[in-house]
Amino acid sequence: MKAQSHLLNKVHIKGNKKIVSFVISAMIFLGLLIFLPESVAWSPRVAISVMAFGVLLWALEPIPLGMTSVLALILLFLFNAVSAETVLSGFSSPAVFLIIAGMMIAQGVNQTALMDRITYAFLAKCGSSAKNIFMGFFLLMQIQAFFIPATAVRVQLMVPVVVSVINAVGAKQGSNFSKLMLVGTAFAGNISGTAILTAAVGNILAIEILTIYTGGSLSYFDWLLYALPIWLLLILCIPLMLWRQFRPEDYSFQELKRDMSVKRNELGSISKKEKKCLAILSFTVLLWMTQSIHGYHPTVPALIAVILMSLPGFGFVNWKKMVQVNFDMVLLIGATLSLGFCLIETGAIDILANLFTAGVVLEAIGNPWIGIILVVIISQIFHLGVTNVSTAVVTLLPVLIGLSIEAGIDPVVMSFAASVTLLFGFILVVETMPNVVVHGTGLIEQRDFYASGIIGTVISIIITIVVAFTWWRWLGFWP
Repeated sequence: MKAQSHLLNKVHIKGNKKIVSFVISAMIFLGLLIFLPESVAWSPRVAISVMAFGVLLWALEPIPLGMTSVLALILLFLFNAVSAETVLSGFSSPAVFLIIAGMMIAQGVNQTALMDRITYAFLAKCGSSAKNIFMGFFLLMQIQAFFIPATAVRVQLMVPVVVSVINAVGAKQGSNFSKLMLVGTAFAGNISGTAILTAAVGNILAIEILTIYTGGSLSYFDWLLYALPIWLLLILCIPLMLWRQFRPEDYSFQELKRDMSVKRNELGSISKKEKKCLAILSFTVLLWMTQSIHGYHPTVPALIAVILMSLPGFGFVNWKKMVQVNFDMVLLIGATLSLGFCLIETGAIDILANLFTAGVVLEAIGNPWIGIILVVIISQIFHLGVTNVSTAVVTLLPVLIGLSIEAGIDPVVMSFAASVTLLFGFILVVETMPNVVVHGTGLIEQRDFYASGIIGTVISIIITIVVAFTWWRWLGFWP
């Protein structure tokens, strides 16, 4: 009875916090709408107020992310900020359909034993020690980035396997091995989207925003070329840091290794469905890699993969299974893009940019050496406040683009540096979807992220700045 009463109290407190968060966010929305200077016209006033309201709700999550997205659209409609076409324009973006296609691809892969086969084979061969298991999972998630778009989807695929490994060796909640595997899974998910354009929602949104504001863009290969050293260095440094932070206890892994061998053998030889899945994924990656040759947006190969996976007589999965996607994510991406379009059309983004156009700021941004450092650090700090990656990208990048143009430097470089940095949310659980998914197991606490998250953040800042000052300059990405 005491346990039940304690649980009810926790639920009640959590519910009260959500109500308070929503009320405070609504008061800030009304305050901005009423008290912004009279010089700010009605349309940009509404756009700024709705943006602030949406950012707070997405960050605090008193209501589901998808509901916040719909609420933001409704407010733009009700207060007549822009036309209906502009309010809904984000949903016509290729980025939305790329996310939908990515989730559908993951559903297709899940209908085969391909990921299980790869995982069992790896554990059967390398699962003889904690270090091998940890590093293997970390690297496996990086390889998945080529085939499965969206960090959240990849982590959702891996978390059940990670939890099974923890249980199989008898590691208790709060043990170093448990923390190592779970925090490691979250961090591996965060950095897995670094160099692959289609591997993170933030990357896709960054490209869309660059196209909207500057007419410029980066191809799949360009993104890979410029971000690859950052990715490789993080793959080396982050696991080493986590291993030192959570040096695991001494467990026996022989039973786990034998169990994985049995499960691998039970799967038998690779099936026709798995061969088809692997062939379609390889073909999709090839199309993504050759974007500069054929010119198709990354959405096109992803949609082709969806059709091939479910095409009667050729594919290997039922269409009804494919369409079981997370609609909250679709609403989130469409709404954040729509909000970005509204900020542009109403001129609100120019008002926000003017807040940062003091001479000293422009002078600092205008110096590429200082500007890169500032952008990377500001992006990390901004991400702590605006915890949703998509929201952070949509709200920060337009301001940085405006500042870059005003300062006379290439906005693509600054936007790229910021968008890559915004992927690295290591400190707070709510900063990234991989953190949220791992925390959702109930086996890890927020406090387990703090020390390793701060160190990981410092490491990512140093690596990004060093690569910018060396690799990007050697390639002529910035003067």
